[in-house]
Formats: sequence, C-alpha cells, structure tokens
Amino acid sequence: MPVFSEYAKAFTQHLPPDDRRELLARLDDFDEQRIADMDAGHVDYVILSQSAPGMQAEPDARLAQRLATENNDFLAERIAQHPRRFGGFAHLAMHDPAQAARELERTVRDYGFKGALINGHTCGRYYDDRAYDEFWARAEALDAPIYLHPANFAEVPALLQPVPVLQGATFGWSVETGGHALRLLFGGVFDRFPGLKLVLGHMGEFLPFMRWRFDSRFAAYPHGVTLRQPPSAYFRSNIYITTAGVCSAPTLLGAIGEMGADNVLFSVDYPYESTADACAFIDAAPLDAATRAQVCHGNARRLFKL
Repeated sequence: MPVFSEYAKAFTQHLPPDDRRELLARLDDFDEQRIADMDAGHVDYVILSQSAPGMQAEPDARLAQRLATENNDFLAERIAQHPRRFGGFAHLAMHDPAQAARELERTVRDYGFKGALINGHTCGRYYDDRAYDEFWARAEALDAPIYLHPANFAEVPALLQPVPVLQGATFGWSVETGGHALRLLFGGVFDRFPGLKLVLGHMGEFLPFMRWRFDSRFAAYPHGVTLRQPPSAYFRSNIYITTAGVCSAPTLLGAIGEMGADNVLFSVDYPYESTADACAFIDAAPLDAATRAQVCHGNARRLFKL
C-alpha cells in the first residue's frame, strides 16, 4: 500500500538512492518480479505482510486503525489475484488491544489471513502489558500465530547511541525484538495463554542460543517472577522461528538443535534479502530429508493451516 512507504523512511532513508528505489518498487509489485523470483527459487507459496514500521510508528490511534484496515483490505484484494501463491498476515494498530483483536478476527474470518505480523512496540508500548491480554486471548482462540517483527528502539540505549551502524538491522533490531519476546515470556503471557503461537524471524533474534543460560540465571535471579515451565521450554511450546535474513548452515543447525525441527521454518525476508541466496542456502544445508521437508514446508503447512 503506497502510503506506508512514508513510514518506512525511518530506515529506508539510510539506503543508497538506487537501492531505495529498487526496494520500494519490489514492495509495490505483486505480480511480475515477485512471482518470477519465487519461481526461480522453486518457492510455491509466501505469506505477505506490511513492511516495518507501519502503524506501530503512528501516534494517532484513529488514523492508525483506519490505515491498518485499509491495508488489510488492499492486501486481500492482491492475494485474491494469486490465491495459490499468496497468503496474508494482518496488519494491526495495537494502540487499542480490543480493536486489534477485532481486526485480527475479521481478517482471519473474512479473508483467511494466516495470523498477524506486528512490527514491534507501538510508540514505546510493549505487549506484555496486561492490557493486551484481551488481544492475546483472541489470538489464542483463533489459533492465529503472531509474528513479532523488528522495530527501531523506542529509545536508543546509551551503549549504541554513538554508533548508528549498530542501532538497526545489523544488530539493534534483534536486541529490541528479542527483548520484547522475552518480556512476553517472563511476563507470563504464555502461561496465561498456553495455546499462543509467537513467531520470530532472523533465526529467533539470537534467543535460541541463550536457552540454557535463561534457565540457569533465571533460577539464580528470579526477581520475584514465577513461571510454570523453565524459560527454555517455551521455545518449543509457544515460540517458532524462521530463517528469514540469516543464510548460515551452522546457525540453522544450532537453531534446530535448540528449538527442535518442528519449530524452525524456512523464510526469505524478501525483498530485503535475496530469494536466490536464501534458496541456495537451504538447498545446500546439511539436513536429512525428513528435517528438510519439515523446515522447508511441513512446519509452515501445520502452523498456518495451509
């Protein structure tokens, strides 16, 4: 939806002009280039979503709700032109949890959307807040996975303030998104809604590789927090990760070792990453046939009911 490119300037402004024009052209294309890239990589089906930051960066709640609804209607129209190739994630204005829950239900019910992708915090508000329990309850009832996607920091940490190169996609987004996911976990969201499914990109934003330490240090320093399971357990019961934007075989094998083969899904991160590179990576990854089938399509079929 063209209006959303204005919000994306928060990070596209840092790209070289030619790269920015190419990126925006690919984002606006739903037919020729996108499907050609899918075909070249033998990708049968993709789930489309609104690029960051979207309405998570819009301070006006009413405007955000209107634009999010228009985005979902627009996306549904585009998907209807290629229903065997495309699915959709809802874009939600998270300013009002009850309204976000209603919009999630509408898009799942009326459009067959596969869940929602939320671009991080909403103007500095995080979703472990108990006010969002109504939203999480609806997502659980709908069995609609929620993809938590990176966002810029609400406030850049002092550590990173003098080094802009580390504040965004290179490092900071994973810190911000991983921290948000941990707020949900240690805030008891998965205990209150045990059927909830959370998806993280970029090989889980570093988190799978910290599972053992989460258990060890939480046991030593619980700070009054109680959980029904060790923190590591939620990475298999509630959290799923995608390979989006990380084409490293050793990292993939480590993620599968930590998460289990059922909780890791292949993804590209198009158009920010190359479909050709991502497909070459997964084709060459040293996986047995059963694991390859799970990661490349079986887990997605199950999680998103394809």
